[in-house]
Amino acid sequence: MRIAQIAPLSESVPPKLYGGTERVVSFLTDELVRLGHAVTLFASGDSRTTATLVAVCDEALRLNTSCRDHLAPHVLMLEQVAQRADEFDIIHFHIAQLHFPIARRLRHVAHVTTLHGRLDLDELRPLYHEFTDVPVVSISDAQREPLPDAGWVATIHHGLPPELLTYHPKPGAYLAFLGRISPEKRVDRAIAIAVASGTRLRIAAKVDPADRDYFERDIRPLLANPLVEFIGEIGEGDKGAFLGGAKALLFPIDWPEPFGLVMIEALACGVPIVAFAGGSVREVIDHGVTGYVVDSLDEAIEATRHIANIERRACRAAFERRFTADRMASQYAQLYHQLVATTTTNLVPSGRV
Repeated sequence: MRIAQIAPLSESVPPKLYGGTERVVSFLTDELVRLGHAVTLFASGDSRTTATLVAVCDEALRLNTSCRDHLAPHVLMLEQVAQRADEFDIIHFHIAQLHFPIARRLRHVAHVTTLHGRLDLDELRPLYHEFTDVPVVSISDAQREPLPDAGWVATIHHGLPPELLTYHPKPGAYLAFLGRISPEKRVDRAIAIAVASGTRLRIAAKVDPADRDYFERDIRPLLANPLVEFIGEIGEGDKGAFLGGAKALLFPIDWPEPFGLVMIEALACGVPIVAFAGGSVREVIDHGVTGYVVDSLDEAIEATRHIANIERRACRAAFERRFTADRMASQYAQLYHQLVATTTTNLVPSGRV
């Protein structure tokens, strides 16, 4: 098939540092190429891919301090996609709902949108009520709950290349927190769990400008505890050692997490997870097998004390069975064929075959 992948321009594909959506787009794109499809990736020029790259801007926008209007390059990208739409069998968008008015008018070419972010926002309800005809993919069943009437066509969990992260059979002596520091990610809970259990905590996380005040006011004072080590944002090459060396990953979220890529990264390393219930958590973690799903701080502290009961080999096995990139790409390819067939059928005039 001739497939176009439309990535956000905020980060490169894959990202140099933090960026879950762009990493998933990278894994999916390269795996589709490996499966024999002709894939074109619309992304920033510093992206690395086995597909044909259309560089909409020279470098990712977050790291380009000279770009002050991030919407402008995205609008330009949409125009480029629209002009070239006839070159593709299907166009796969990963840019939230920015393209919906254009996608609705692509009646001659199949298209689909994977929604990577949170959907529990009041302003989204009238938007998705208007665009029920735009086919969308959820990354967990839980992600759909706020918008049950959207144009859902599939739920496809994220996947990683099996060789990306190495299995670590022996646990280290610390707990890990990986991601970004924001109120909904609750790194303060992770610190409380570590302190209560007397275990060292290593925090590898970025701080977005929007969360800087929260970090300085609520989190920085907690970092003075000798059990806590704040590393900051880390790149792809450092994740394996960071996660693999941990005795457990703490995932103490306080929001409806759409997926939580770090959970399957930990499983790939053989690392069990202690996570607060919310969003996709119960879809990813098999309670008592690959970690513990908890509802309170006390439960999280108790679960951390019993984390050695979780077999690290079982964590890696669950990853290999459920969360690989080839499984993800195969599911998307199957969906592409269905959408292309539907689009082609709808283009056939009435009374003709």
